[in-house]
Amino acid sequence: MGNSHSSKSSPAGKPMSSPSAGATEVQHHPAGPTNSTNGVPKGMTRSASGADLQDRLQTQYHPVEKLGKILAKKCEDAHGINGITEDIFARYVFPKFPDLGTKLFRYLRHNSRAKTDHLGLTAFRQQCEKFLGILDDSVILENYVKMFGDLNETELIKPDNLKDLLRTCYNLAMAHYQDGPQTCRLKIDDEESLDRTLNSVVQSCFFSKESLSSGYICRWLENNVPRLVPPIHKYCVHALSTSHRIIIDNSMKNNSDTVVSISAINAGEASYGLELQTPILEKGSPNFNTSSTDQASSSKPLTQADRDRLIIQQPLLPLSEAWLLAGSLPPSYSRPQSVQPSLNTNSANLASHVFMAKLLSMVPSHWTLLYDSRQDGSGTNRFLHHVLGYRGPNLILFRCDDDLLFCVANPSEWRETHLYIGDEDSCCLQLLPKFVMLERKPKSLYLNTHIRGYPKGLRAGSDPRKPLLIVDEHFEKLEHRGLHHKILSIEVWGCGNTQQREVQLDIKNWQIKEAERQRTVKMTAADWMDHPDRYLLELGGRQNYNNK
Repeated sequence: MGNSHSSKSSPAGKPMSSPSAGATEVQHHPAGPTNSTNGVPKGMTRSASGADLQDRLQTQYHPVEKLGKILAKKCEDAHGINGITEDIFARYVFPKFPDLGTKLFRYLRHNSRAKTDHLGLTAFRQQCEKFLGILDDSVILENYVKMFGDLNETELIKPDNLKDLLRTCYNLAMAHYQDGPQTCRLKIDDEESLDRTLNSVVQSCFFSKESLSSGYICRWLENNVPRLVPPIHKYCVHALSTSHRIIIDNSMKNNSDTVVSISAINAGEASYGLELQTPILEKGSPNFNTSSTDQASSSKPLTQADRDRLIIQQPLLPLSEAWLLAGSLPPSYSRPQSVQPSLNTNSANLASHVFMAKLLSMVPSHWTLLYDSRQDGSGTNRFLHHVLGYRGPNLILFRCDDDLLFCVANPSEWRETHLYIGDEDSCCLQLLPKFVMLERKPKSLYLNTHIRGYPKGLRAGSDPRKPLLIVDEHFEKLEHRGLHHKILSIEVWGCGNTQQREVQLDIKNWQIKEAERQRTVKMTAADWMDHPDRYLLELGGRQNYNNK
């Protein structure tokens, strides 16, 4: 025990490289059973910096090897350390999100079981290859839940750990938002709005418990918000695969190891789609007054009366809620739109054109405000006028008293019928004060305002005898789980493409013109003699009238 050897023989008889400088080697045992924790054979020799000495001769991911060499050189210049440190990794690989870089480095170091504060070049490469080689969605989710935990032996996750993970996912999405990093369209109480959104998810997951296992949290996220965490993995894969192109030293620019091929650009950009998930919120009415809001936000501190007024004026769907809905609803509600970019193959800089083609090939979905009861008026007729005829997926938001916010997601057009409609993407959710996916089933949506003999109003729920949400025929009250709540305001967002919105507007314009035409119908004297209105006028005592 404790004997050191300067070299060892590989199965092919070739000598293997010795451990990095300063590493103390433990005794090497024959290959035994595999450790289920991190896939390392029991008894395998490790260096103090976390490297497996039984290393493959050729690396599978060349960009990671290039990145490791560049980071190791910068660590040697900055700290005189033969390895990669946490601060250098976070600074150069994740310059916009150093906290994410710090957590990822600590997670890689934890998995390598390194005894030093830095990672050796071999250990860094090994752990990055394992991290990039994860393809199963459930395993990816488990890795990030543990990464934002305390990395202790119990592997229990606390509410603050999950909130940090969700906040990082939101910041990444907003960093690639079309209008730049932001958290609320009106930029009023944006941090409070984000905290309220994140707390609704965390409270729903933890209930009143102080900690939960990582496995339970992974299953809960998969069942309720399956599309929130995957973008963060895409970003990390993109950063590890392409950062070597950005942080190349001037002395290494002519090195053949740093030449970037078009295939590498394609591979990197194919996994980079963060800017596409969060939809762009379009205002439906140009008369929405935000001048007072902008003026109040840029002047002296707001009074409580001003704050209450602004809360009433701001939309039901702040950007944080749109991000949460896009991550929890099926992809049909936030599917990006494809465009065909032009690519000049005769250009000398073909790599840059391929890069731009990848970025311009997709545009995020746009959610259009179809109806707002505070602007367009409340009531059944106003709701039907603005909603019917839209043939794309849409969301109806009901804000009720007691700070309740519900969402009914319809993947197709609303129509009045005595039957339940909707396919498998039909959803019913509660957003506030706790986020709950109430149901996602086909044939669960119902709208009827005039057919006699059937319940009137709007309903959501696959069981007609016991719907989850019941909205009365006047759209004034909402019933949920036997409790009645007063509806304060309603918003309807169209999640389809621009053509579907234009079709609805064309239908509305035709209806208006047809109504005007019916008002100005010209009749001849012969038609008027047999018209019912003539007899009504005569019964009222008016015998003389104009026949023109």
